[in-house]
Amino acid sequence: MKKVLALVLAVTMLFMAFSFAGCGKTETKPAEGETAKQKLIVGFDAEFPPFGFIATDGDPVYDNYDGFDLAVAKELCNRLGWEFEAKAIDWDSKDAELKSGSINCIWNGFTYTGRETEYEWSEPYYDNSIVAVVKADSGIKTLADLSGKVIMAQAASSAVEAVEGNEAFNTSLKEMIELPDYNTGFMELNQGTVDAVAADLGVANFQIANNSGAYVILEEPISTEQYAVGFLKGNTELRDAVNAELLKMAEDGTMMNIAKGYESAGLTLAALCLCK
Repeated sequence: MKKVLALVLAVTMLFMAFSFAGCGKTETKPAEGETAKQKLIVGFDAEFPPFGFIATDGDPVYDNYDGFDLAVAKELCNRLGWEFEAKAIDWDSKDAELKSGSINCIWNGFTYTGRETEYEWSEPYYDNSIVAVVKADSGIKTLADLSGKVIMAQAASSAVEAVEGNEAFNTSLKEMIELPDYNTGFMELNQGTVDAVAADLGVANFQIANNSGAYVILEEPISTEQYAVGFLKGNTELRDAVNAELLKMAEDGTMMNIAKGYESAGLTLAALCLCK
């Protein structure tokens, strides 16, 4: 009798274990006839204003993050009925994040020029320049004046590529230092550790707007480029859906209206090439 009771008890416990295990794996599925909602997970650099940055004033676009690119992406998702998530990433790890599926697009002042075959791309939406920023009292007026001096650029950024691609300028420098973010770079510039910062025009304008009289942009750009939304190679379905809505937003004035809210943060309205 004891053996029978033990067997019954063992079977009961086994059944309960499987039941609890099944409860732990329950997933919310769309109702019959419905399809799962698309989710756009935007990978961005949280220290790249005015395109993506930590919000300090006003209402953040997502959690505590703000930025023109995030605002456009969120509005696009609203229009399409998609879920929106903004994920701050280490810019140096953006490709690993995209390949792992933790994000499904890179949308944050992401340079299209020179990378045309490396990703699936939306239409370029912003004309950009890589410029050199120096302290206002440095006496440096031209790129030639940086000969024998030290310049900073963000690691794995288009600014690094721009400096290296401008052979005459690059060979004239004493050194190019790669740092993880621009906030650190401008701190180094203030302290005199570097003589200039190579940055996207929007980043440079943001720093000038928030540090009145501290910096100037050298008139001659290091290079010119365009921004677009990047997707994993082969993911043409998501690219096409985003691109189609992005073009509609440019045509109906939505993109320009969003951009006007970031003009004071350094965004150049005339650079919105999709809105022309």
